[in-house]
Amino acid sequence: MKSKFNEQNTVQQYIINLLKKKGWNYIPPQSIPRKTTDIIIDSYLKEALIKLNPSIKEKPDRADEVIYKLRAILLSVHSDGLVRANEEFTSWLKGERSMPFGRNNQHVTVHLIDFENIHNNHCVITEEYDLGIKRPDIILIINGLPLVVGECKTPLRPAISWFDGASQINEDYELSIPALFVPNVFSFATEGKEFKYGSIRAPLEKWSPWKNDDCNIINLNSIEPVIRDMLRPEVILDILNNFTIFATGRKNRKIKIICRHQQYEAANKIIERVIEGKTRKGLIWHFQGSGKSLLMLFTAQKLRLHPHLKSPTVMIVVDRLELDTQITSTFNASDVPNTIAVDNRKELKELLERDIRKIIITTIHKFKEADTVLNERNNIIVMVDEAHRTQEGDLGIRMRTALPNAFFFGLTGTPINKKDRNTFITFGAEEDERGYLSRYSFEDSLRDEATLPLHFEPRLVEMHIDRETIDEEISTIIDDLSEEEASEISKRAGKMATIVRNPERIKKVAEDIIKHYRNSVDPEGFKAMVVSYDRQSCVDYKSAFDKILPEEYTDIVMTVNQRDPVEWKKRWSRKKEEEEEIRNKFNDPDSSLKILIVTAKLLAGFDAPILQTMYMDKILKDHTLLQAVCRTNRPYRDKTHGLIVDYIGIFDNIAKTLTYNEENIRDAINNFSLVRNTFYESMDRCLRYFPHINRTIPGYEGLIAAQECLPDNETRDEFAADYSILSKLWEAISPDTMLNKYRADYKWLTHVYESVQPADGQGKLIWHALGAKTLEIINQNIQVEAIRDDLEKIVLDKEMVEELVKNNSNAHKMIEIKLITRLRKHREKQKFIALGKKLEELKERYEQGFLNSLEYLKTLLSLAREVLEAEREADSDDERNKAKAALTELFHETKNPKTPKMIERIVDDIDSMVRTVRFEGWKWTNAGEREVKQALRKTLLKYKLHKEQDLFDRAYAYLKEYY
Repeated sequence: MKSKFNEQNTVQQYIINLLKKKGWNYIPPQSIPRKTTDIIIDSYLKEALIKLNPSIKEKPDRADEVIYKLRAILLSVHSDGLVRANEEFTSWLKGERSMPFGRNNQHVTVHLIDFENIHNNHCVITEEYDLGIKRPDIILIINGLPLVVGECKTPLRPAISWFDGASQINEDYELSIPALFVPNVFSFATEGKEFKYGSIRAPLEKWSPWKNDDCNIINLNSIEPVIRDMLRPEVILDILNNFTIFATGRKNRKIKIICRHQQYEAANKIIERVIEGKTRKGLIWHFQGSGKSLLMLFTAQKLRLHPHLKSPTVMIVVDRLELDTQITSTFNASDVPNTIAVDNRKELKELLERDIRKIIITTIHKFKEADTVLNERNNIIVMVDEAHRTQEGDLGIRMRTALPNAFFFGLTGTPINKKDRNTFITFGAEEDERGYLSRYSFEDSLRDEATLPLHFEPRLVEMHIDRETIDEEISTIIDDLSEEEASEISKRAGKMATIVRNPERIKKVAEDIIKHYRNSVDPEGFKAMVVSYDRQSCVDYKSAFDKILPEEYTDIVMTVNQRDPVEWKKRWSRKKEEEEEIRNKFNDPDSSLKILIVTAKLLAGFDAPILQTMYMDKILKDHTLLQAVCRTNRPYRDKTHGLIVDYIGIFDNIAKTLTYNEENIRDAINNFSLVRNTFYESMDRCLRYFPHINRTIPGYEGLIAAQECLPDNETRDEFAADYSILSKLWEAISPDTMLNKYRADYKWLTHVYESVQPADGQGKLIWHALGAKTLEIINQNIQVEAIRDDLEKIVLDKEMVEELVKNNSNAHKMIEIKLITRLRKHREKQKFIALGKKLEELKERYEQGFLNSLEYLKTLLSLAREVLEAEREADSDDERNKAKAALTELFHETKNPKTPKMIERIVDDIDSMVRTVRFEGWKWTNAGEREVKQALRKTLLKYKLHKEQDLFDRAYAYLKEYY
C-alpha cells in the first residue's frame, strides 16, 4: 500500500499553504505561460516592465529589447560561470543598468522590480517547475523572474535531512540547469524539521538557519515561523537589494555572500533607529565569528542607499593604529562603491569639513587632534568596532566633539562585563532591553552553527622547584644589597615569567605540542597556533621547534622594536606586505607553514578557518582571551570544534568572561547622573590640594609650585588616593562630551600625579646587574617532571555556555553542578553516596584554601571520571545486551561479501560511539538526532558501509528504539 505521507503532500504543500497567506499567488505549474526550456516567464516580465518604466510604457516593444538582454546573461552562464552571470543579473534586478530609451537616445534606468511598493510586483509561487531534465520542488517568482528555489525532503526517513535537499541544489541543479540560478537570490532546503538557506555555489557548510529558535519539539510547526518570516516578498527583495554582495575570495575567485539572520535584523534595527531620529545611539553585541564585519558592510550599504536619509556619511571606526583590519579587507574585497579608507588625521579633517558623503573607514586615533566641531550634520552615522576597546581616554570625547549631532553605534564581539560598564553608558540606550539594541550571544552562534563548540584540553605541567637551594644561592648574591634592593631582586625572581620561560619547561612543552599536533591536528588537515607568554618565549619556542620540525613548518608573528636584539630585527621584523604573505600561507592548506607562534598579534581580527588548535601558554583575560580562543572555532570543511590545549590554566577566565551581571549593567545606564555628581565632587577634592595655584603656568615653574603643595609623603599618598578615584570616574564617563570643560584640569592633575610617583629606575638597575645570575640559579633548580595529558576535556558547547551564564559561575561550579546532578540520579546506591561525600570534602578543602584553582579543577575532573565509571558499571546489563543483540542480528541479516567478518566489532563501535554522544531525551531534539546520526555515519564509514542507505535507516531505527 502506498504511503499516505510523502515530501510533496507534507512539507511542500505545507510551505505553499503558509506562503499563500504571505503575499504569494499560487499558480499550478501547468497554468504558467512558459515552455520547459524557458527560465524567464516573458509575459509576466513584460507586464512588469511596462508598469514600472514610463519610457517602456510609451513604447511597449522596448520590453522585448530588455528581455533579449536578460536572455543573453542567462546564456553567458556557460562561458562566464554562474557567479559572474548572477552578479550581472543582480545588477539588472537592483536597477543598476540602463537602456537608451530616453529623449535623444539618452540612457535611462530600467526597473525590473518595485522595491518601494512591494505589492506593486507580481509575486507567484509554484511547484514542480519542469525544466525538462529536472523539476525543482518550489519556485518563488517575482515579475516573471525565478528568485528563490526550494527543495523539500520527506520528514519520514530519519536518514534524510535538509542536507540532502541542499546537496541536490548545490551539486545537481546548479550544475545541470545553471540558467535557472542566474536570477537567483538564494535557495532553501528543508525536511520539515530544520530549514537552511544558501547562496549560489556556497559550500553546504555555509548554508545557514534563519532565526532558528530553541525549539526542541520536532514537527512541521518548528519551521513555520521561519517560513513566514524569511520567505515574505519584502524580505526576499530586501536581501536582494541591500544584503547581497559579490566579493573576491581567496585565490582571486568571485563569491556571492548573503546575510545571516542576525546581520539582517541588527542592520535593520540600526536603520530604523536612524530614520526615527529620537535615540542617537545603540549597542550591538554579536559574538566572535558571527560576521560583524559583514554586518557593518550591509548596514553601511543600506544606509547609503536609503531614500529618506538624503545621502548620509557613514563612518566605520576601528581601534587599531593601522587599517589592516578584517573590516577593511571585507569592504575592499566586496568593492563597495564610495568607500574611502582614511590614512591620516589631516585627510579625515578635510573630508569631514568638505562634507564628503561616502563610507569612510578610519581609526579612532585619527581624531587625536580634533579639538573643535568638524561637521554638525545630523545624518552622519558612526559605527565603532570593538566598542569596549576604542572608547579609551580622550579619543572618544574628541570624536563626539567633532561630530556633535552624529549617531553612534557601538559593535562588539565579546560580552561586556562589569569592567566595561562605561561601554553601556556610552552606547546603551535606556529603551533597549538589557542595554542592547541587538544581541547575538555565544549560545545563539552555537545553535545556528555560525561558530563551533570549543573543547578545552587541560595539560598540567608538573615541575619540581627546589626552593631551599634557590633561596640559599640567591642569598649569597644579595648579601651586600640594601633591604630595598634585595626585596626588588626577590620580587622579580618570583614573577610568573621566570617559571614559564624556564628553558627545560619550554623544551618539554614544545615536544608535547609537536606530538599532539602530529597525532591529532595535522592528519585532519588543520593548522595550529602557539600563544606564548611573551616575545622572548616566542623566540624560545621557535628555537625548540626547529630542533625537531623542518624550519618552514613554524613561523613567528610579533612586534619588533628598535631596542630589541639585532637577531630579532633581522628575522622577525616584517613589513605589512610580508606579514600578509605569512597570513595567506597559513590559510593555504597546501602550504608547508603549519604552526604560527604569537604572543599578542593575530589574537584579534585574524580570520583563519583552517586554524583548529591553539596551544595556550599565556594568561589572558576578558575580551582578549575570548577573542583569542575564538580564532579556532570558525566553521571549515570537516571541522567539528575548536580546540584549546591549555598549559597554563585559562579555562576559569573563559568562564568568568562569559558571565556578567545584567542587573548591574542596567543600573550603570540608569544611574549615570549619580556617576556624574560623584565625578564633580572628586574633581573638586583633587583641585583643593592646590589652592591659589595658577594652572596655566607652563614648564618647571608651574610644576614646582604644584609639588610644593604636596610637601610630605603623607599628603602625596592622600592626593594619589583621591586622584585614583578621579581617574576611574573619568574612565567610566568617557567619552561623554560633558568632560570637555574639565579636560585641561584633568590633564594638569595627571601630570602632577605622574611627577610625584616613585620611579623604578633603581630596581631596573639592580636587576640589570644581577638578573641574569639570579635566573641561572632558578633555572638550574627547576625540573619538569611530567606533562599530564590525562585530564578530562571540557567541552564548551551550547548547553555548557547556557549553564555558565545562568549560574553566573566559573568552570569549577559548572563541573560541580554536573556531578551533583549525576550523583542525585543514583542517591540510593552506596557507591554513589561515598562519591557524594568525596565531592563535599573536596569542595570544603578548596573553600578553606588548601587547594589552588588548577589543583581543584584537576581533582574535580578526576572525580568526574570516577562517577562516569560507576555509572557505566551501574548500567543495566539486560538493557545493554538487548540493544547490542538487536544490532548484531541486523548486521548478520544484511551481511554481504564486503561486510567484515568481525560483526561484533562493528556493533561494539556503534554501541560505544552512540552511548558517548546520546543524552536523556535525545530522540526528541534536533541536536540529539543530529549527533546520533553523525556518530552512526562515522562508524559505518569506518567499515565502508556508509553508502548502504537501507542499512543506515534500519540501524538508526534500532538506536531510537533501544537507546
